[in-house]
Formats: sequence, C-alpha cells, structure tokens
Amino acid sequence: MMGIGMGFGGIGLIFMLLFWGGLIFGGVWLVRSLFSAAPSSPAGPRQPSAREVLDQRYARGEISRDEYERIKRDIA
Repeated sequence: MMGIGMGFGGIGLIFMLLFWGGLIFGGVWLVRSLFSAAPSSPAGPRQPSAREVLDQRYARGEISRDEYERIKRDIA
C-alpha cells in the first residue's frame, strides 16, 4: 500500500513544470506581441528614393543630362 496515491511520481513533476513553463512563456510572448512598438509586417511597398526616381527619369529620356546633374546636386 505504500505506492498508492503517489500519482505519476517524478514524471508528473516534469510534466507539471513543462506545463507551467509553457504557460508562462506563452503569456510573455502574447504580451510582447500585443504591445510591440514595431509592426510585424511592412505597411506597404517601399517608395523609391528621390535619387532612384531621378535616375529612372534620366534613363527614360525625360530629362537632359544638364537637368539631371542640376537636380542631382540639389537633392544631394
């Protein structure tokens, strides 16, 4: 009769620690994800920089070389 009522013994303790550890870890993860300052995904596609737009306009022939150089100096 000595072994009756002992439950799972040492393995029960391990499972209880795993359960509470997982519960605490899940709670911390949930709080951190809900109150995170940084968004988890970008708001939208990245907008091209002024220099990229200028390079594209020059490549398409919309502006002359002189105009390209002048604008490049202005935005630099």
